This record gives sequence, structure tokens and C-alpha cells, in this order.
Amino acid sequence: MLRKNLFFKVILVGLSLGFILDLTAKFWGEFIWFEEVNYLSVFQGRLLIEVGLALLGLLITVAWLMGNLVIARRYRYLSQDLQNKPPDHLFDLSHQNLPRFSLGLPSLLMLVMGFSLLLGLIIIHYSQIFISYWHWDSSQPLFSKLPAQFEPQIFEQWIKNFKDYSWKIPVLVILVISILWNSLIVFSFIALIFGFGFSLLLSSHWANFLQYFYPTSFNQVEPLLNRDISFYIFSLPIAHLLEFWVIGLFSVSFITCSLIYLLSGNSLSQGRFPSFSQPQQRHLHGLAGLLMFSCAMRYWLARYELLYSTQGVVFGADFTDINVLKPGYLLLSIIALFLSVFLIWQSLFSVKKVRPYIDIFLRKIGVLSLIKNRNSRRDKLFADSYSLRVIFTWYLGLSLLVVSIIPNLVQQFIVQPNELERELPYIKHSIKYTRQGFNLDKINVETFDPNAKLSYTDIQNNNLTIDNIRLWDKRPLLQTNRQLQQIRLYYEFSDADYDRYSILPDKFLGKFNTGLQKQQVLIAPRELNYELVPEKAKTWVNEHLVYTHGYGFTLSPVNRVAEGGLPEFFVKNIGADPQLDPDTTLEVSPRIKNIIPIGKPRLYYGLLTNTQIMTSTQVKELDFPLGNENVYNIYDGEGGIIIGTGWKRFLFAYYLKNWQMLFTDNFTPETKLLFRRNILERVKAIAPFLHYDSNPYLVVADSNFPSVDHNYLYWMIDAYTTSNMYPYSDPEGAGFNYIRNSVKVIVDAYNGKVKFYSLEEDKDPIISTLKQVFPDLFNSIEEMPITLRQHIRYPLDLFSVQSQHLLTYHMSDPIVFYNREDLWRVPVEIYASKQQPMEPYYLIMRLPTEKTEEFMLLLPFTPASRNNLVAWLAARSDLEHYGSLLLYRFPKQRLIFGPEQVEALINQEPEISEQISLWSRQGSRVIQGNLLVIPIEQSLLYVEPLYLEAEENSLPTLVRVIVASENRVVMRPTLEEALRDIFQVPPIQPSAPLNLSQPKPVK
Repeated sequence: MLRKNLFFKVILVGLSLGFILDLTAKFWGEFIWFEEVNYLSVFQGRLLIEVGLALLGLLITVAWLMGNLVIARRYRYLSQDLQNKPPDHLFDLSHQNLPRFSLGLPSLLMLVMGFSLLLGLIIIHYSQIFISYWHWDSSQPLFSKLPAQFEPQIFEQWIKNFKDYSWKIPVLVILVISILWNSLIVFSFIALIFGFGFSLLLSSHWANFLQYFYPTSFNQVEPLLNRDISFYIFSLPIAHLLEFWVIGLFSVSFITCSLIYLLSGNSLSQGRFPSFSQPQQRHLHGLAGLLMFSCAMRYWLARYELLYSTQGVVFGADFTDINVLKPGYLLLSIIALFLSVFLIWQSLFSVKKVRPYIDIFLRKIGVLSLIKNRNSRRDKLFADSYSLRVIFTWYLGLSLLVVSIIPNLVQQFIVQPNELERELPYIKHSIKYTRQGFNLDKINVETFDPNAKLSYTDIQNNNLTIDNIRLWDKRPLLQTNRQLQQIRLYYEFSDADYDRYSILPDKFLGKFNTGLQKQQVLIAPRELNYELVPEKAKTWVNEHLVYTHGYGFTLSPVNRVAEGGLPEFFVKNIGADPQLDPDTTLEVSPRIKNIIPIGKPRLYYGLLTNTQIMTSTQVKELDFPLGNENVYNIYDGEGGIIIGTGWKRFLFAYYLKNWQMLFTDNFTPETKLLFRRNILERVKAIAPFLHYDSNPYLVVADSNFPSVDHNYLYWMIDAYTTSNMYPYSDPEGAGFNYIRNSVKVIVDAYNGKVKFYSLEEDKDPIISTLKQVFPDLFNSIEEMPITLRQHIRYPLDLFSVQSQHLLTYHMSDPIVFYNREDLWRVPVEIYASKQQPMEPYYLIMRLPTEKTEEFMLLLPFTPASRNNLVAWLAARSDLEHYGSLLLYRFPKQRLIFGPEQVEALINQEPEISEQISLWSRQGSRVIQGNLLVIPIEQSLLYVEPLYLEAEENSLPTLVRVIVASENRVVMRPTLEEALRDIFQVPPIQPSAPLNLSQPKPVK
């Protein structure tokens, strides 16, 4: 026995020591990492509130639950107390001494089983939430969603999805058996689970608590409950968390103590149970009073949650919610609060001392004289523990009446017969606040009335727009890159992004020129993906010391085609800038020389850099391949943590569980550890409360930052402040109902430095609050170097969310909205012979009301039931107009061809269909590229590239360009030929050869 106890003690000590070591290593590892990225103050502020909340949740939860277990253990019956007592009713408070037996085995067993099952369901619900917090989805901002309360709707969900939740049945059976076996041990274990669970839950919401202490007013009062919107964004989430906490504490403590009393004294084996003793009654009354207090809190807050209701014709509170449920919740809250005070009073002053006050109350309201027979029935109702059963039964019945029956009757017989009239003001609220939440109310709406007067002269006058028409989509370009530019198996082009650079125009090449023009390009970083390294080469040295970084990028104009139909490259192949290395294999176009800095484009931080690496070791790093050989390098950047010698080496070996760091002989005193190199993981570690765009893009610029070893590569990431607590705003599946692009993040691809830049501070109260919470985290957008600021663009994710909401919420008239008379949809296009929703596309163009071209993001719309164009949305990206949204609506009385109709015209054209059929029969596949709708002057031009690729070893080539205008469709080898043909302009004739007379020979 002693050996067994010693064995368990050793295991317990070992586990405790391991936990302490893990915690210490995590703390110091994170401390040093945040110091390296210069955000130590952010870590310290976060750590303080996180640890405080964790301790608060753990200590209060465990102390409360364990404390009640100690009280219940003290007041429970012992086995000898239940001998030779004749049975009586269950809740008999007339005796201060031990009462007579009252409850038989069937009733006792049913009561114990009922309480046990209810406790099991509560534990399962809360445990699932605790586990979800342990396994956080890093693609989402830090716990933006609040935990779901344990409510009757959960049972409906479990019943509907019984197969998915069938695993709960054996869990409940095991729990019931465990409670019957040894309830105190089981309940103590439950107390620890809830303690650590609430500790994790509360500490995970540290950002919500910090924002609660630094709220910023929205200066707008919500009309139905008359609270500033900041209350819903900053305060209501905290109230919801506290409510979730106290309901869990009070319900579990009440049920566990009730079970301890019911099972005490070997009642099951005796087959009978007496009424609760006086101390037991007072204990249960106190717990029941606190449980009723949590119910009062629940119904009080439920009034505010009506503004997020999904039950009506629109998102948010409707007629029934405001006129029935809102006063009903208030009534239930007041009654629950009264009952809470009443039960706690009974607990503090004993049940008998309450009776005179009840008589006074009944006399005041005139019902005491109606009670002729003051028998024990009234006493049981008001002055003993029988009142618990009555209170819970009547309160549950009243709740069912107020929450379910009456609202359903009102909805069916009052609202539905006059639904539009009743719901009209609430439809207005939903439209208004949804448009505010997604910034749709700031869209400038104008009428665009196309005419048929587009001419070739207009094309020439908009030459910058024409020169930037996107003939190359990222999909065929990436396929080409992977075939021609990947160089080695371990390199990968994971994505290509659209941007614009100011470069030399074509016509000035070879001449003196100081003028630059905007050029839309596709930039694709060449990253090193260690997963693609051959299996036999996957050693510890290669993973951590040799394969450390990617190298270079390709830069392609979107409108240029090289020989053979392949994309033209401004930058291609691999190596350093020719100005730095005359023997390099890198090729740079004359149009960008001395304009776009190339340097030595090493990518130590990126989207595929998921390994930990050690640099400045005795092993040289692979820099890039050069022919049949490799060029090697030693990292000399500012990133990384020096771990060459001393305790840091052991610390990070333990923290990262990379034990070979301790035994390698390749480290030097200057060796650095670079970890958390994935840029999304990196920025989320610093600011997990922001929502990050899914499409970071590479920027090449001389940022005026200290340049180390000629590196000019930066990642730009769009970050959003989001909330799902904006009242009345419909998320439509987005996961949030408020979003602002208030932050731009720059990550140095070589040094790993991260900078957060804030904008729209006066338009976004959330970013204002975050700046108060973390004053050292954000810089003003004006502090961003101008060479980088010129490359900010309207983010695609935000534009897509806004476009999706605009399909419905462009309707501002509530009657039109109710009838869904003017629903829009995103057009369908054909890509690679498959139909797909049209994607937003970047374009350099001149708006009808502007004098110069700018970089914009566009998407057209069609009516929900027709294919003609009804509007197009444009988001402006250039600095002077950044963030402005323009909605151009077409006249409804005119037919403007939509993408589907143009696609039909294209496929009906005999020349085009025959050529596509011919190509498709010869072991090749024709890809119809993205159809672009391009506004020019007061007209529309439609352009679609046509690619050809082999069915095997795909290498897409641009073979034709299709142009449509009005009813005409032409297909030609080049865009210029197609434009000339569609506007019936004679083709450019090749210059006639110059015939010079030959001199006569001299005789």
C-alpha cells in the first residue's frame, strides 16, 4: 500500500514539475520573442490581464464549488441517522430534529436520475465549449464569438442531430454510474474541470475585458433600448461572459449539493429518504436563490440580445420581440430577482421567521382573508422547502408562457395577417444598421447610362486603361511560373497578386524620359517549401540550417504577351540584381531598371516559411541554385534570437521541443533562432484580436528603412476590426456584422520586423479603443513610407463581403425590401468550360467623373432573375481617394448586356465556336479566361482572353483575345487587332521596304 501511494506521489510530482517547466518555458520564450519583435509592452499588458483573469476564474470557481461540497458533506445524513424512522412526506420542515422517512425508492431513484442526467448535460455542454477554447481556430480573430448558453434550444439541436450527438448517451450513463459509486469524488473532479475551464475561458477573452475598460463612444443611440452602440460592442460581451459563468457555477453547485443530500445515509440501499433537514434546506434555499439571481440576470440581458434575433422577417428585433418578449423578459427578470431575495432570506433567517412577513404581504394585497383554512398546505408553500418545488414549477411554467406560447400566438394572429404594417419600422432598422455595420451607407451612388457611341478615338484617349486591360489571370500565370520559373523542386509559387508600379512607358524606351506611367502587374514570390524537399534529403540539418529561405519573384505586366503566347516578364529567373552581380542569371526589363529595386531578394519570412531555422551557424545556407551548382549565404539580417550559447539554447530547445538543438556541434556564439516565420502566424501572435485578410501580397520598394544587404521585399497584410455585436446588422453568414479595414500591416520579408499602421481612426471607434489599450502597437498611416503607401489597395476580402451584402441591402425602401422586388446577384461567367461566380477584379481605369486613371477593384451585378447588367461597384485604392466606394446603377428601362449574355454571344459566334472546337480535338484544352467588363467614357467594353494548354504538362499560352461592344463580337490574336476590328479601323499596314537605287558601276 505504501509503495502504491509513493508511486502515485512520484507521478503527481513529475506531472506538476512538467507543468511548471512548460509554463516557465512558454513565458520566457514568448517574452524573448516579443522583445525581439519590439512589442514587449503589448505582451506585458496582455499577460497581466490574462493571468489575472485565469486566476480569478480558477480560484473563484474551485473555491465556490468545493466550498459547497464541504458544506454539503458536513450537513449530509449519516447511515445511522436513517434507522427506524417511519416514512412521511418529502419536504417536511415542521421539525428541527431529524424528520421521519418520506420518499420511497422509485421516487428517490427517479429524482436522483433526473438530477444526474441534467448535471451530465450541463457538463457536456460546458466541456465542449472549454475544449473549443483549447483548440482555437487560428483563422479567426481571438474568440470573437461568445459561448452559447445552456438553454432549451440546445436540446432541440441535439434531437435533430441525434446521430452526431449519440456519443453523449454512454457519457451520461458513465456519469450516472460514477455518481452512484462515489458522488463526492466525482463532484470534486467536476469542480476542478469547471475551475480550469472557466480559467481558460475568461483568460481567452482578455482582449474583450481590455476593450471594456477603454470604450469609445459611437455617438449613436440605438432606438429601441436607448443605449449607445458602444454598450453593445464593448460592455454586452463582458456581461454575457459573466452570465455564462454564474449560471454554470450556481446550477452545478445546486444540483451537486442536492444529489449529495439525496444520496446521503445510504438512502438508495435503505430504499427511502426523509425530508431535508433544516441546515440542508437553508443551504439549498441559498443556492436556489443565487440560481434565481442568475436567471434574473439572464432575462435582463436577453432583452438586449433581441437585437440579434434571427426569428423574424429581418435580422434583429421585430414586432413580437419588442412588444411581447421585451416586456416579458423584464417581467421574468423582476420576478426572478424577487424570488432570489425571498429564497436567500429564507436561507439566512430560517424558514419559520419568514411566515409573519408573508402574512403581512398577503393582508396588504387583500388575499389573506380569502384563505379560510390556514393549514399546513400554505405553510409548505411559503415557509418550508416545499416552496422550492413550487417556485421552480411555477417559474418554469410562467417562462414557457411568456417566452414561447404568447409570442407564437401574437405572431400568428396579430403579426402575420398584417406583417408588412407591423414590421415596417423594424425592417427600416435592419436596413439602416446593416448598411452601417458593413459601411454600405458610405457608398456614393450614381447613374451610369451607357451609350452606343464608343469609338476608337475614345479608346485612344483612354490608352492607359487599354494598356492595363488584364489579359493574364493569376491561374494561367502561376501554371506558367511553375513550369518555367520554379527552377527547383523545393521552390513554390503559392500565389500571385495584382498591384501597380510606376515604370517607363514602352514608347520612351531608349530615349531620355522622366515621365512614368502606371502599370498593372502580377507579382509572384518564389518561396521555399520544405515539404517539397525529397524525402531522403529531409534531415535535421537540412530542415533547420540549410533550406532556410526562398529567393526572388517574378513580375509580369498583365497585358503583354511574349513570343509563343507566353507571358512577358519584367523580372524572371533567379539571382541578384544585375547591377550587384554582373554574372547573375536574373533578367530585368529595361522598363523597370533603376525604378524598381531588386537587390538580393531573399524571403526568410513568408506564407510557406513554416519551419524553425538557425542561422549564422557553421553550416552555410542554400541561397539559390546557379546552373548545376548552388550559391550559399550566411544570414546577416536583424531578425532572430541569439541562442548560440547559454541558457537560451536550452530554453528554446525545451519550448519548441527541438532537442537536437542541444546536441548539434554546428552552433556558434552568433547563432540565431528564427521561428514563427509564417507572416500570418507572426502577426496573429502579436495582435490576435484583429481579423486578417486571407491574401497578403508582396511589395517591392525602397522603404527608406535601413536596408540590410540590399533587401527590398515587404509583405503587406490588410487587417480588420470586426464585431458580431453591432445591433440589427445582418451578418449573412460572414461570422461578424461590423467590419472596418482600419489597419495595414507591413512585414519585412528579410528581417521579420512587423509594423501596424492605423487609418480611419475617426470613423472606427474600435480602432480608437485598441489604440488606447495598446498605445505602442499602432502607428499612424502617415508614418508609413510613401514608397510602401503607394501600394496599399482596397482588400479583396472586405470588398467581397460588402458586395455580398449589397445584393440585398442596396434596397433602402422597406416595402421593396420586404417584397424582395429588386434582389441582385453576382453574375456567372465561364472559366475553363465551367460556370463560376464572377470574381472582383483590379483594373486601372478612369471614372466617368474623373480626369486621371486610378487603381480600382470592380464587380458588376445583375438582377436575381435576369442576366442583364444592373449596376457595378468600384472601390478606389489610390492614396487621395483610398477606401471610397462608388456604385454605378444602370437605367432599368434599358437592356445592358451582362456577362452571361456576352458569354452567350461569344459562344454563338461561328468563327469562335469553330476555332474552339478545332483546338479542343487535338489533345489540347481551351480555357476561356475571366470576362472583364470595362467602363470607358459612357460605354462598356467586354474583353475575354483565350488560353490554350495541353492536356498533359500544362503550359497555358494566350492565343486569342475576344472583344465585345454592343452587339459585335470579334476574336483576334492580339488586343490591338481586336479593338481595331470591332471599331472597324483599318489595320496598321507594315511599312513598305525602302527601295534605294543602286549606283551604276564606274567604268
